Amino acid sequence: MIRVKNLTKMYDGQKAVDDISFEVKTGEILGFLGPNGAGKTTTMKIITCYMPPNSGTVEVDDYNIFEHSLQIRQKVGYFPETAPLYHEMNVIDYLYFVAELRGIPSPDRSKSIRQMVEVCGLSEIINKDIAELSKGFRQRVGLAQAMIHDPEILILDEPTIGLDPNQIVEIRNLIKELGKEKTVILSTHILPEVQATCDRVLIIHKGKLVADGTPDELQASFKGRERIYLEVKAGTQDLEGKFTGIGGLEEITVLDSPIEGVQRLRIESQRGVDLREDLFKLVVKNKWTLLEMRREQVSLEDVFRELTREE
Repeated sequence: MIRVKNLTKMYDGQKAVDDISFEVKTGEILGFLGPNGAGKTTTMKIITCYMPPNSGTVEVDDYNIFEHSLQIRQKVGYFPETAPLYHEMNVIDYLYFVAELRGIPSPDRSKSIRQMVEVCGLSEIINKDIAELSKGFRQRVGLAQAMIHDPEILILDEPTIGLDPNQIVEIRNLIKELGKEKTVILSTHILPEVQATCDRVLIIHKGKLVADGTPDELQASFKGRERIYLEVKAGTQDLEGKFTGIGGLEEITVLDSPIEGVQRLRIESQRGVDLREDLFKLVVKNKWTLLEMRREQVSLEDVFRELTREE
């Protein structure tokens, strides 16, 4: 369990983190989101005992960052945005070096390294110099160094930055597997990655916490009108008058259609009203050919933009 209490951090009189509080449960994958400069990286550095706050505190289980820094560091694996790699070293030597720094007993180091090679998929590059590796493999080596001491908590700052789509999926799957056994805090700008990976999302803006909930909860809370896109083959007849009497319907907009005889409509209803069944019955009653009926949902990206837009 991680408890962040009234955390504040200032740089040159400016608040990078402004009195934020939250908890991360054991075994939870938490998405930590915010625009550049919002305070995400500063918060993660404080949790990892990399820097102290100006006020407030962080507790990891029964340990406090001020009194038990070494104990917390032993529990945490940290992957910063720029992976801490020594490019002149080869991969195996680097992992041995990190294992020694982490205090893994000498008889156990080889076993720990073998586990990381398997988990992170490093077998084909284990004897290569880090300078020769692709961006994707460097990220994997960075993850290996964060996990080599088998920490209970993983804090990952943009672990998929600069990767191609296939590499992003591989790292995402790895994070989901790790989340079955560890507590994970994941900071990223790739919102579909958060949607696919995280149990819960925090959004921070200008140092303040502005949202906390599951992706579904955040999307549901930001819905306004319900919106359905309807496409039917109905010739050239005027359709708008046909929808009179459908309860909860608020607005119909006729959209351009490139196909003659096919009409496209955007239909908006009151919040919480699902018109799809009534619309289907109307299509059947009028003997139109239904080509598409699609319900638009608020995306996590919509929520993020709404909460972090500049006034």
